[in-house]
Amino acid sequence: DQGHGSLQTIDGRYAGFAALMRADGYGVDAGRGRLDAPGALDGVAVLVIANAASPENGSRVSAFDEAEIEAMARWVALGGSLLLAVDHAPHGTAAEALGARFGVTMGKGYAFQSVRNDVTANLVFPRQALGDHPIIAGRGGGEGVQIVKTFTGQSLKGPDGSTVLLAMSDDAFEAPDLATLQAIRQRLRAGEDVEVVTAELARPALPAQGLAFPFGAGRVVVLGEAGMLTAQIVRFPDQPDRTPYRFGLNTEGHDDRLFALNLMHWLSRLIP
Repeated sequence: DQGHGSLQTIDGRYAGFAALMRADGYGVDAGRGRLDAPGALDGVAVLVIANAASPENGSRVSAFDEAEIEAMARWVALGGSLLLAVDHAPHGTAAEALGARFGVTMGKGYAFQSVRNDVTANLVFPRQALGDHPIIAGRGGGEGVQIVKTFTGQSLKGPDGSTVLLAMSDDAFEAPDLATLQAIRQRLRAGEDVEVVTAELARPALPAQGLAFPFGAGRVVVLGEAGMLTAQIVRFPDQPDRTPYRFGLNTEGHDDRLFALNLMHWLSRLIP
């Protein structure tokens, strides 16, 4: 979906995701119009929505109006598949109504963990934090996912019957916005007690950062972090000696590429 203000386009920030899927045999196309338009989802196996934005005219906060949301719900219920990736604030607010239609609650802030006298929003999910689901197990032959890493997102709660793919730890919190997250970091670095600071400025994270569930005859995966499906390189032209920062699919130490392939295989029913 490139019709709702997202910067995650198949020729831009989601080029890495598109390249990975095309290399696996998928056709990847951009939709630039309304999703309730006649024929908008004809021939589509998986609808991918990543960080849709609120309309610029300020008429509503939801990226999608009620007619589009109902059209997507009907399409999925009849057998379509939806991959909804929704980052940290403000993206959760823009996708909140769409998520709610599928029974998903969004934290809408910045999920983080405390690490010594600091915080990190780059979360690591080892095997014990990964759900019992075909997306994690794969089809055999080395397709099992052992570790997933995310790169700053929100937390989620799924509907009854959903599987938590990425389980948040007991010490995970959510700050309402970036300024608050930075204030938490500054106070922890100054030596303040983590329990005092998080009780004042944060709230416990919702249970998940990744969910999978059936919806009618269709399938849905919701991720609370969209950057893990990118392959971005951040350069610093005003600091030529600074090493470029990579995040997403072009980093090592995790199985995010395999996770991305497995979730698409499940959504497109290559995995039962």
